[in-house]
Amino acid sequence: MTIKVGDVFPDAVLSYVPYDPSNPDACGLPQTLNTREAFKGKKVVLFAVPGAFTPTCSEQHMPGYIQHIDELKHKGADIVACVASNDQFVMDAWGKSYKVKDDIMMLSDANGELGSALGLVNDGTAKRMGPIRLARFALIIDDLKVVYLGVEPARGVTVSGAEAVLAKL
Repeated sequence: MTIKVGDVFPDAVLSYVPYDPSNPDACGLPQTLNTREAFKGKKVVLFAVPGAFTPTCSEQHMPGYIQHIDELKHKGADIVACVASNDQFVMDAWGKSYKVKDDIMMLSDANGELGSALGLVNDGTAKRMGPIRLARFALIIDDLKVVYLGVEPARGVTVSGAEAVLAKL
């Protein structure tokens, strides 16, 4: 079953490498993030990409969020996070390649726990990307309640892009 507006955001454990300004080029130690604990009482913009460093994700999806990060925060987003099926080290490297620092949390759902709980995974086997890939989507979560869900119906970035999310904040 796919999550929908009005639903409670599921409890899942993701991983990430926290930004360390004292050593911005090194890869730090991975940490876990429990979505229930981290998102409770907060307004969260969470956007998902099928894979870091892939063309649509890198050329269309991520740049929009970087461009609009200040507006997203000004409109009330406490956390802006990107999640992908890649491991936490790849997500860290992708974030560093864009110099997102701690403006955008770069989260890993490498085991597909969150994507499966949301009902928003695709089988990437035919594209040689592995059996579990996140769909391309964006959520606005307000104190664990889903208030916006934009799942891309086809290739490209429309309803999951930063502009669409800004219009719903």
